[in-house]
Amino acid sequence: MTTTAPAAGAPEATEVPPGSSPWQLARRELRRRPAVRFSLCLVLLFVLMAVTAPWLGALGGWSPEEFDKTAIDPYLGGQPLGSLGGISSEHWLGVEPVTGRDLFARVVHGAQVSLLIAFAATAIVVVTGTAAGIAAGYFGGRTDAVLSRLMDLTMSFPSLIFMIAMLSVAKDVNRILLMTAVIGVFGWPGVARVVRGQTLSLKHREYVDAARVGGSGSWRILTRDILPGVSGPVIAYTTLLIPGMISTEAALSYLGVGVRPPTPSWGQMIAESVAFYETDPMYFVIPSVFLFLAVLAFTLLGDALRDILDPRGGRS
Repeated sequence: MTTTAPAAGAPEATEVPPGSSPWQLARRELRRRPAVRFSLCLVLLFVLMAVTAPWLGALGGWSPEEFDKTAIDPYLGGQPLGSLGGISSEHWLGVEPVTGRDLFARVVHGAQVSLLIAFAATAIVVVTGTAAGIAAGYFGGRTDAVLSRLMDLTMSFPSLIFMIAMLSVAKDVNRILLMTAVIGVFGWPGVARVVRGQTLSLKHREYVDAARVGGSGSWRILTRDILPGVSGPVIAYTTLLIPGMISTEAALSYLGVGVRPPTPSWGQMIAESVAFYETDPMYFVIPSVFLFLAVLAFTLLGDALRDILDPRGGRS
C-alpha cells in the first residue's frame, strides 16, 4: 500500500513514516483509537473464552449439562434460590430455572459453539469468495459471466428460508457442521463481488503487465501480484462478516433449528429464557449481554480495519 499526499481541500492525513507496510499502518492507527483498543480486548477475551471453555467451566466447578437441584426452589416452579437469578460464590452467573444448570458454564461453552460456527463459516465464505472473485475479474469473458450469474443467483435466493428448511429436515447429522456449511454457502457472493472489482482494477497495472510480459503464468500472477493487492479489503470484509455469522447462528438457534440441547448456544439460551423473563430476568439478560458484546466488538474492529486497509471502499 502506497501512501499518497492528500488532495487539495482534503483533511490532513496522519503522517506515515516512509516504508510503512499496511500492517504497520494498521497497528499504528489501532493504537490511536480507544474504542478500537476496547473492542480488540473484547475480541481477544471472547476468543480466549471459547478456546479455554472446558477449563473455564471446570474452574467454576460445574459442567454445562450438570443439574443442581439444590440451587432451585421446587415449590416456586423451579425458580433459582437467592437474588439475581441465583448468583453466588458457587454459581458465578446464577443458574437456569427448573434445571439448575450453571449459567457460567453454559455461557462459556456457548461462546465456543457460536465462535466456532462463525469462524468456520467465515473461512468458507472468504476462501470461496476470494477464489471466485479473482477468477472472474482476472480471466473475464465466459468465466466472468458464469461466476457473476452464479453470484446473482445465490444472492437472490431466500437464504434464511432455505436455512430453516434444511436444518429442520436434516435430523441425524452433526448440527454444528451442517450450520457451518449452510451459512457459508450463502455468504460468499458478497466477498466475490468486492474481490472481482479489486481484481479488475489491478490486472491492468504496470507491474502485472510486466510480470505477464516476463513470462509469468496465470497462477504466479494471481498469487504473487493480484492476491496481495486484494488482501486489505478481504481482511476488512472478513472482520465485518464475523458478527453477522454470530448473529445468524444465534437467530437459527433461537428459532429452534440450530444447535440442539443439551449443547449450549447463546441463541438457544435466549429462546429458553423468554418463558422466564418476568420471574427470572437475569436468565435472559446474561446470554443477551454476551451476544451483544461479541457482535459489537467484532463490528467496531471490522469498521476500523475497513477504514485503514480499504479507505476507498469504506466511503460512499
